[in-house]
Amino acid sequence: MRIKFLGATQQVTGSCYLLEAGGLRLLIDCGLFQEREYLNRNWNPLPFAADQIDFLLLTHVHLDHSGLIPKLVREGFSGEILTTPASFDMLPIVLLDSARIQEEDASFKRKRHKREGRKGPYPEIPLYTVQDVKHSLPLVKKVHYEKPFVLNNNVSVHFHDAGHILGSAMLEISINEKGRKQNFVFSGDIGQWNKPIVRDPSVFEQMSYAVMESTYGDRNHEDPENIESYLCKIINDTVAAGGNIIVPSFAIERAQELMYYLSRLVRQDRIPFLMIFLDSPMAVNITDIFRQHKECFDKETLKLFQSGNSPFHFPGLRLVRSVEESKAINLIKGSCMVIAGSGMCTGGRIKHHLIQNISRPESTILFIGYQAKGTLGRAIINGAEQVRIHGKHYPVRARLEQIQGFSAHADRQGLLKWLSYLTSDPKQIFITHGEKKAALSLTKKIRENKGWNINMPKYLEEWEF
Repeated sequence: MRIKFLGATQQVTGSCYLLEAGGLRLLIDCGLFQEREYLNRNWNPLPFAADQIDFLLLTHVHLDHSGLIPKLVREGFSGEILTTPASFDMLPIVLLDSARIQEEDASFKRKRHKREGRKGPYPEIPLYTVQDVKHSLPLVKKVHYEKPFVLNNNVSVHFHDAGHILGSAMLEISINEKGRKQNFVFSGDIGQWNKPIVRDPSVFEQMSYAVMESTYGDRNHEDPENIESYLCKIINDTVAAGGNIIVPSFAIERAQELMYYLSRLVRQDRIPFLMIFLDSPMAVNITDIFRQHKECFDKETLKLFQSGNSPFHFPGLRLVRSVEESKAINLIKGSCMVIAGSGMCTGGRIKHHLIQNISRPESTILFIGYQAKGTLGRAIINGAEQVRIHGKHYPVRARLEQIQGFSAHADRQGLLKWLSYLTSDPKQIFITHGEKKAALSLTKKIRENKGWNINMPKYLEEWEF
């Protein structure tokens, strides 16, 4: 048995692991690199033979886990892509949206570079196209939670609910080699306990080996009970100042969770009537899929739907699909709230809304998700005096706010809680999917508490068991 770490190593994005076991070559996730310093990895040839991979096991559809699937298929992969039913329904939306953004960005860069008489650091062609995505989708197959899926006589996989986003999964790969049975757990992104909409993350009593995320391995979130009050104050203060609230948001889970809290504030009359725009065709489409997969909801959210108080439908909410509708938002007089992608401000419609508001002291830019190193969102929240958007520089004068409690990731306390259910010592745990500081902090804490074998692998590092 052998594992090779192909991404999310002492960084957050680019999740991808190659596991060779039981006569199979399994790829776990195939994610896009989103930190600026690692973007070249998206363009480089894949560091393995794509046509030699038997299965791709997909934990969930966020682009840092799924975003290189079209490239994988284009380079020769023809096996099955296994994922949960909810992820199966969302993946076409996510990848097609990504491909369109790739195509639009390439076209925009070609025009801008021609106008400026220069070349950019990356090719002026899309990383992949809509057609590449369409070639990939027939390979995707559904696997239900808690039902073992046999890959061959020696290997099977269980998909367990990760509690991170709708359809997210932890993978438990059961391996029988030379009469020895072992299980290898890939945590995917571990969700928070007691979060709205989705269920709590699954836990394990035993694991031989594990690859575990560490996004918030060095800190804890705010008290979840304070999220609603803090959000209420931000909205009321910004409306009083006559500005807009601009929210960069991931289309999956984060946008829906924000709507959950906004629906409560609206129905309780704790904020003034406000036009709230979900300006993301992908988020709108994903919200439709949420309605179709109530089997993934927790008890509280199910009760809301049964009582007729859907968190995805409330006074003032406007779902925006077309470009024309999106542009019309900027013509509105008075305050409004705009929720748009991408969550780290790396592309999409949020950039246009930032252009209109980032230099307005009366407006607020509200971050409700993790901002990876090297992204525009990280630069803004770190206090940049000016930022470059679509080739032009804009002074940052808007009020900046961040609510960490919205994160779909477990914090340090939650990650340690996830491990606390183990009744026997694992042979090895690999800490990934976290910036070096966070991963190192979690690694040290687990060693202190448990004395287990813990490692922080580097990019392209291999381990053989």
